Amino acid sequence: MIYFGRFQYGGMLMLNNLLGMVISGGAGFRSLSPFLYGQFSMKTKLIKGNSSGTITTFYMSSQDIYKKWCEVDFEFLGNVSGQPYALQTNVYIQGVGEREQQIYLWFDPTAAHHTYRFLWNQELILFFVDNRAIRVFHKATDLGIPYLDYQPMYAIGSLWNGEAWATQGGRIKIDWTQQPFLASYTQWNVSNACKVHNFTSTDDQHACYRKAHQSSYGQAPNLALSKTQIKNLRWVRKNYVIYDYCTKNATATPECARNWP
Repeated sequence: MIYFGRFQYGGMLMLNNLLGMVISGGAGFRSLSPFLYGQFSMKTKLIKGNSSGTITTFYMSSQDIYKKWCEVDFEFLGNVSGQPYALQTNVYIQGVGEREQQIYLWFDPTAAHHTYRFLWNQELILFFVDNRAIRVFHKATDLGIPYLDYQPMYAIGSLWNGEAWATQGGRIKIDWTQQPFLASYTQWNVSNACKVHNFTSTDDQHACYRKAHQSSYGQAPNLALSKTQIKNLRWVRKNYVIYDYCTKNATATPECARNWP
């Protein structure tokens, strides 16, 4: 089935659903409830051919709840035919992002579905591609940096027009003769996470704090990087990073030394 526009999805699994974008607009879905800590994954197959100007996403966000929201992103920046997608990740805290990192992938993300996953607990947020760690954001409140530990976030997917900046800084626009643009989503899994039924009450949030200490995602070894994850992060940094906010402004981002092993 192809979806255009925005809809909500309450289940744990999506099977071979397509998000579509045409000149009149894109599409997106959002979980019915927000979550506080857990593992969140989605299998996605990106737009084939000329995808320049398009942005396909899987992310977590509290923007629908808070003015100064938290967010963690997978954003796939389309490109002209034959050129690789860039995967941009970002972290927003209290409504401020500007923590972008971009990498090229080591496979063709349009040929088959690949798994993109967040691990979010009380100590860190890990970004995975096919179970390979590509980024970590550690808790750094001791450095004066707030952490994403009090705002429940929705799980969201979307396909939208980002031609103002997505491809070569906005130089390459969308070729609408190629519409509709289709991205496939399947196996959305939030089964190992803590759902917040009432975000206006602190009771559910406190229950999620307790659950984190009793669940695999909030216990060792998931509270620190493993040797394999450190190896993967170093491999990605050496071979695939094309933009890193830490390199751009390292003196203003004290968390950077902690987040690249």
